[in-house]
Amino acid sequence: MANNLTRRDWLKGAVCGAALVGLGPQPQLFSRGSASAFDTDCDSAAVDFRYSTRPDKQGNIPEKQGNILVVVQLAGGNDSLNTVVPYADDVYARSRPTLRLDGRQVLKINDYLGFHPRLKALARHYEQGTVSIVQAVGYPNPSQGHFESMRVWQTAERKPMHLATGWLGRACDVLGAVSPGALPALFVGSIRQPFTLNAARTIVPTIGGPGELRLRAPAGLSDSAYIERLEQLASLPRRSDGTLAEHVAQVTATACAQVRKIHKVLDDSPQPRGYPSIELARHLHTVSQLIRADLGIRIYCVELGGEEPGGFDNHAAQRDNHAALLGQLAESVAAFLDDLRRDRLLDRVLLMTYSEFGRTIQENGRRGTDHGSAACVFVAGGKIKGGLLGEHPSLLEKENGGLKHNIDFRRLYATVLRHWLGVDPEAVLGRGYQPLEGLIA
Repeated sequence: MANNLTRRDWLKGAVCGAALVGLGPQPQLFSRGSASAFDTDCDSAAVDFRYSTRPDKQGNIPEKQGNILVVVQLAGGNDSLNTVVPYADDVYARSRPTLRLDGRQVLKINDYLGFHPRLKALARHYEQGTVSIVQAVGYPNPSQGHFESMRVWQTAERKPMHLATGWLGRACDVLGAVSPGALPALFVGSIRQPFTLNAARTIVPTIGGPGELRLRAPAGLSDSAYIERLEQLASLPRRSDGTLAEHVAQVTATACAQVRKIHKVLDDSPQPRGYPSIELARHLHTVSQLIRADLGIRIYCVELGGEEPGGFDNHAAQRDNHAALLGQLAESVAAFLDDLRRDRLLDRVLLMTYSEFGRTIQENGRRGTDHGSAACVFVAGGKIKGGLLGEHPSLLEKENGGLKHNIDFRRLYATVLRHWLGVDPEAVLGRGYQPLEGLIA
């Protein structure tokens, strides 16, 4: 049947779905400037602002090549003080007459700090040594605007408005230079893709669930028969179709191989095991399935809190809303970690949270808090050194009314890049950010 197909039939079949385009290799023919959010020259954006994605700057480390990073965005400004609670601090108690949690309510870490009670599932992993709390993470002279501060965290630049790339997007460009044709990152979510994934030379797809990666056959063909037909089409001898046709054939062949892996994983584990009925949990379950499919994706992003300003922005009636969000975070992440551990995949994965800022130390009179400064970051995985990292700042030394930062967030990024992804931090962040010691084993 394949021998009766024309070149037009082949081209129509080869570009049959977005899944094939997203999972196939990306040539130089299409990659320049493809991911800019501002119609600027992304190629220059990657190099003019202190960054380089040249292969000689990628710092590739062979033993890191199988490592996977999962980043969880918490939109709205998470209240760090009621997440990891300084329950024994008198300043905390006096500053929060309606929001404070005492020693009888928290899940104690030590004689000063304790987890919010809704973080019980995450506290279990902390006790097992697979969760680390990085304390007082922020940056100098912080912005208190949602959009502005989120963009700082997403680009790793204090003045980011001239940038068309995010820090993870630049990491994707570095990884793409090392492994041409690979798909380095994926966003799994129902909102617009976070700016942090904007890249200069790499296309980062977005999906809402694993079903979007299942290739749907036309009427009269099974899924497997359709994949076989596409593979036959891609392997047909061609005369002089040119660069475009060669690329389409390469995309089709590579994507069909990836789709077969995805179908196998989806067919083997159609129902989530141990995950709560929460959107974040569904998205993390999708990530776990794709990790099992072994597609070569190094970076996954998910989110909790929705579009900006985000659900963590609790200026009023904070107690119950914040507790519900923390419960969703803890139960979803704990289920994800348990899932990976069952299949002995946890040692390959590092999960990290971030939010644009913390909240004010003083509650505001509306049973809520306002935009603050530094906050804690959770890092989880099988190869991290669990426990507390960094000093908790004094509540008497405020920064924009919130916690004063002790650790620049770009040092945390540098740690993940260097010691987990095997990428030279200078290629992504520029100079001046030393990785943290004591986080990754």
